[in-house]
Amino acid sequence: MKIIILGAGQVGSSLAASLASEDNDITVVDGDADRLRELANSLDIRTVQGHASHPNILREAGGADADMLIAVTNSDEVNMIACQVAYTYFRTPTKIARVRSTNYFARKGLFGEEGIPIEDVISPEQVVTNYVKRLIEHPGALQVLSFADGKVQLVGTRAIQGGPLVGNPLAAIRKHMPSIDTRVAAIFRRDRPIIPEGDTVIEAGDEVFFIAATGDIRAVMGELRRVEDDYKRIMIAGGGNIGERLAEAIETRYQVKILERTASRARKLASSLSKTVVINGVATDKQLLLEENIEDVDVFCALTNDDEANIMSSLLAKRLGARKTVALINNPAYVDLLQGDDIDIAFSPQQATLGTLLTKVRRGSVSTVHSLRRGAAEAIEIIAKGDRKASRVVGRRIDEIDLPEGTTIGAVVRGNQVMMGHDNIVIETEDHVILFVVDKKRIRDVEKLFSVGLGFF
Repeated sequence: MKIIILGAGQVGSSLAASLASEDNDITVVDGDADRLRELANSLDIRTVQGHASHPNILREAGGADADMLIAVTNSDEVNMIACQVAYTYFRTPTKIARVRSTNYFARKGLFGEEGIPIEDVISPEQVVTNYVKRLIEHPGALQVLSFADGKVQLVGTRAIQGGPLVGNPLAAIRKHMPSIDTRVAAIFRRDRPIIPEGDTVIEAGDEVFFIAATGDIRAVMGELRRVEDDYKRIMIAGGGNIGERLAEAIETRYQVKILERTASRARKLASSLSKTVVINGVATDKQLLLEENIEDVDVFCALTNDDEANIMSSLLAKRLGARKTVALINNPAYVDLLQGDDIDIAFSPQQATLGTLLTKVRRGSVSTVHSLRRGAAEAIEIIAKGDRKASRVVGRRIDEIDLPEGTTIGAVVRGNQVMMGHDNIVIETEDHVILFVVDKKRIRDVEKLFSVGLGFF
């Protein structure tokens, strides 16, 4: 596939790296020559320096025969205009744009057939809001991903000494929970992936990704760590778009406070939110945190657009008694350095957004893609198509399917029925198959495996 990526920032660069490793023809456009040079030296891609929405630059990038344009520059307006230019001049079939400002979503009809010709609009703020909301709903989780319209979830959690399964082989989970079916998709031990087998022993400190029906997630997590009480009190540092959206999404279920440093913005939040307590102040103010009973806070969410403020406020909140801290870190290089001690969960909005973008790019019947462990692996939901003659998957037991190395089938969803990916399950057409891919270079092989022969049509 010939893909033009506009913008060589964190999202554009991460997307280029993911897609270039899958034999796509990638061209990246950006105005920063140094940034493009770094990308070209590390990836097998073309680069074009220039203004991303100018027709001559898009033509130089190969707009005349591109299959897809992905606009992820730092400017909403450049992203939208570039999609319009690609449609008007080159009739580019698929155009995807990242649009940050909520003002562009105030009214329907701006995008699509009767508006700006963009097939998919990605809102990073909404993606991040959903990400944090799921973490709040699942105490103890490091990452929570949904598949098959929410019927199945893949959860990452850290195994802690004292959990019933810690120190025991995975096969023991069936004895512990005979009425609940679950499957461990992958284990990361000291940042190295381990393909789980029945005799694999869980160690304290392992980062374990397991998949189960949504209603069984809490019970399975209790096998890996002490079950935590539900969260009640949430404090949000930063009343920007993400902080406001998160408060709006959870204020009817939790006691929510927002700390916003700008007085005018704090007044606006107070008038627009119905139950959230809005405080005009700085999240790194120790006295303010103490006055607001930080020691009683279950989750402190640092969601400003300043990495340093998020890091420092999270460290301070934890040391003053907050039960959990979640920090938004724009620089992905810092995430692994910070997560795990005083900052319980550090995440990059670029990595959260990347999975949404990859979902739009994947071939065939791929319906959902999630980036895992800061982009180290992927979880994919693919809809099986065809019949036994046309497909290498349909009509076969899982143990008969020649899966690429490092790939496991976690679950199969058939209508409302959720089945774990045990060897004796036979894949049927229209099944939603959830796979975990540790080696991202194998993504293309997974897509080919699920492709349908032309004879079927």
